[in-house]
Amino acid sequence: MRLQRPSRYARRRSDRTGCASFVALTLVLIGIAGVIRERWLPLLLPAAVDALPDPEDVRRALVSGQLEAAIQAGERLVAANSQDYSALESLVRALVYYAETDFDRDEARQRALTLTTHALRSATIQRDVLAVHAFALYANAQHDEAIKYALRAIDRSPQNALARVALAGAYASSGLFEAGLREADFALSLTQAQPELRWEAGRARAFALARLGRYQDALNAADEAIRQRRSGLPLYFERALYALQLGNYNAATSAYFTVLAYDSGNVKARFRLCELSSQRRETQAALNYCTEVTERAPNFSPGWYALGREYYLQGQFRLAQQALHRCTTLEVAQRPVLERRFECWYFQGQAAEILGDCPALLAIYEEFQQMTHEADLPQTWVYPPEGPAICLPSTPAA
Repeated sequence: MRLQRPSRYARRRSDRTGCASFVALTLVLIGIAGVIRERWLPLLLPAAVDALPDPEDVRRALVSGQLEAAIQAGERLVAANSQDYSALESLVRALVYYAETDFDRDEARQRALTLTTHALRSATIQRDVLAVHAFALYANAQHDEAIKYALRAIDRSPQNALARVALAGAYASSGLFEAGLREADFALSLTQAQPELRWEAGRARAFALARLGRYQDALNAADEAIRQRRSGLPLYFERALYALQLGNYNAATSAYFTVLAYDSGNVKARFRLCELSSQRRETQAALNYCTEVTERAPNFSPGWYALGREYYLQGQFRLAQQALHRCTTLEVAQRPVLERRFECWYFQGQAAEILGDCPALLAIYEEFQQMTHEADLPQTWVYPPEGPAICLPSTPAA
């Protein structure tokens, strides 16, 4: 009887087959692991993949003028922990400064007040949030309420610099100019221990001085605050205003240019340069800046008014008509009657009359008269009962 032994060749082939199967299995497992790592692990472990920002990073972004980054990071921190007062304060300040830096950002200001109002309902941080709530109220022009909450915060913590800043601004805005300056000076003295608020305190001092009519002192105080934080764009607009009160057009222009150096797309700075150039009768510069405003913010009616007025002053009445028509259209769509800029109607009517454009003049005049029926307008525009002279039928010569 003969035994059949497997050949060496058969054994080698069997060994190779087993090895190949092992390699294939390994590759499959590696592929599965990769899929799990890329697709499923982030869902299973979101905190590890998308960690919350460091609160100190929010503060640094705020101080460096990176307001959108500060807002995004602050919103995440507050959403994750509504009891984080430090993150809330940085977020609220960033929202307020973001709103003050350009037009059409009122939602950010209102968001700041919504956050602090909600935080007041939390007993665990109610005491801490009083000051930042007063600050948000002041930013939203609710001055009486800002004074009330600032005083409550100071009653609990007399060394709270942010509460003093809010109180100074609210006092100065309410006609209590000396009290506003006193609180601003006190806030500035407290910043030796709270240096992160030195810019805010200096800004409040400049504002109080300006309300007292001490514009040179206000300008000096603004410059001192700017040295503390050069990226604080809202203060440049205020510095320009103080300079203009002194007739210092170069200083105002420099302030607006600085804003554009930090924020090249800023519409507010361009609009102020449009107004300033028109006032100084730098006609080409005025047209350039006003046109840029309408291009960057086509729904901003004051930009169209400024452009139309500049065209009118330069005798380009057809272009003035077109720009002012955009202004009236936007004013009707965006504002109640008593808040509209009636100059858009007046200048447009005058341009039509100069051009002898009777249909356009009658249309804009009738639109204005319709508004007088809707509200008691503070300004009047009246033609004789027979209508504008250019629209009367000509009388044949005798």
